[in-house]
Amino acid sequence: MLNRIIDRVLDRVLGLPVTDGPAPEVTKGLRIPMSDGVHLLADRYAPAGLRSGPVVLIRTPYGRTGPMAKLFGDTFARHGLQVVLQSTRGTFGSEGEFRPFHLEREDGIATAEWLREQPWCDGRLGTAGASYLGHTQWALGPYLDPPLAAMCLGVTASEFTTVFYPGGVLAADNMVSWSSLIGTQEEPLAGLPNPLQTRRTRRAMAHLPLSGADVAAIGRPVQFLQDVTEHAEPDDDYWAMSDHSAEVAGLSVPVTMSTGWYDLFLRRQLRDFRILQDAGRAPRITIGPWAHSDPGGMRAMVQDQIGFLTAQFTGNRTGLHRSPVRIFLQQSGTWLDFDRWPPPATGTPAHLRPVGGLGEAVSGDTAPTPFTYDPADPTPAVGGPLLTGKTKQRDNSEVEARDDVLVFTGEPLAADLDVIGEVAATVFVRTELGHADVYVRLCDVDSGGVSRNVTDGILRLRPDAPEVGADGVVRAEVELDPTAYRFRRGHRLRVQVAGGAFPRFARNHGTGDAVASAVAGKPNRFEVFHDEARPSRITLPVFTP
Repeated sequence: MLNRIIDRVLDRVLGLPVTDGPAPEVTKGLRIPMSDGVHLLADRYAPAGLRSGPVVLIRTPYGRTGPMAKLFGDTFARHGLQVVLQSTRGTFGSEGEFRPFHLEREDGIATAEWLREQPWCDGRLGTAGASYLGHTQWALGPYLDPPLAAMCLGVTASEFTTVFYPGGVLAADNMVSWSSLIGTQEEPLAGLPNPLQTRRTRRAMAHLPLSGADVAAIGRPVQFLQDVTEHAEPDDDYWAMSDHSAEVAGLSVPVTMSTGWYDLFLRRQLRDFRILQDAGRAPRITIGPWAHSDPGGMRAMVQDQIGFLTAQFTGNRTGLHRSPVRIFLQQSGTWLDFDRWPPPATGTPAHLRPVGGLGEAVSGDTAPTPFTYDPADPTPAVGGPLLTGKTKQRDNSEVEARDDVLVFTGEPLAADLDVIGEVAATVFVRTELGHADVYVRLCDVDSGGVSRNVTDGILRLRPDAPEVGADGVVRAEVELDPTAYRFRRGHRLRVQVAGGAFPRFARNHGTGDAVASAVAGKPNRFEVFHDEARPSRITLPVFTP
């Protein structure tokens, strides 16, 4: 009776139809052989009385009990879907060594082939899940023959390398956080809140060299952090085994996606979506006002994936009659539907101006604005798309008051301004050391003067890339995350320019030393140009209904 009550409450919380049928039939500890003789463990959840039918494969490194079992096993099965929940290699009883991203293609294919041989599988397979569970789908979907019946991709992407190193900079906060998580997840009580461990992990992000942050955080090495710090330099192809982006255009599998405006995979996931659309496929995507692990985003994802899989397996497409693109316009309280991403918009430049101004007009011949970035006191990060901690929009007042952050602010808006699409900045900059990062953030300043971040991006500069002009000036093209945001009448747009955002991004030491071993650093003087010959600007996709 208690389980039935819990199920009803969970269905209501998730926005699903309340189920009253018998509990799913569960088979624990299936041993599935891999091509090298290793066996991976899995649990099967089947609707009561099912003899044979399609299977939803969910491959996870996070275990097969607790919330994972309840959400992806029991809940999916109660709503008519047969699920096999498998622990990836080297995790939670599965044999072998857990080396994230290394053998997911081989293991995924071996698992799918084994499933199709089982009498309770009719040969049809779908996949579901979020984040790393999405990576395991991309490692399988483009290569399986016969193909999958459906892929359900939550907060994930076909390649993770640009998420490890956005703009060429190691995403230190996310990488150390995840390393700490996977390094401790099989310890007793690991699933419970641990403020002490959280503080240790956050302190470890400042450890030098950064390759030692794992030991600083949890007291022992984590191979993933060693890999991600040691292979952070340009042209290192170490992560090629994890990159499935070349296969996206040829994917014929029906795809549904869900993500949030403050998810770390947003930019790459929307790129996957565009590639599929341009290839003539018919993917769909939902983007809400969420960060990576938001409960609201999880709720929407579960609804989306259960509905999509049910439609694909039953042939009843009624639930699929919606626009391919459904997005939440932030600060408007409304959802918008479009046929494509991005929707039609007008690229509108906002130029950086002297004395901290921002406007459509380009300045005349003016002197550049200087600042100095010091890796010993790195410019702090505030909010944004993080795995853990204080994510999404935050008050930027303290960071904007620093001497190492340039702030350019526009006039109060005469009317609401809707920005929907892909955002980019062009910053003409000269640095003293050549090795530097250019960080650009777009903020919304309300009528009370509070500045809140909307989107941002970073680019690592090296002495030979991008190309340096004869005067030492570099044209830095910085890609910011896409957004859908309404700047309200009376608010002002603000652009920050800085030399970093720590610990979200690893500090730039100014020396060119490898991120895994860098310890010493040098202060670096920047000059940002904003004249007619070098018009630094941010370009906004302005949407008009």
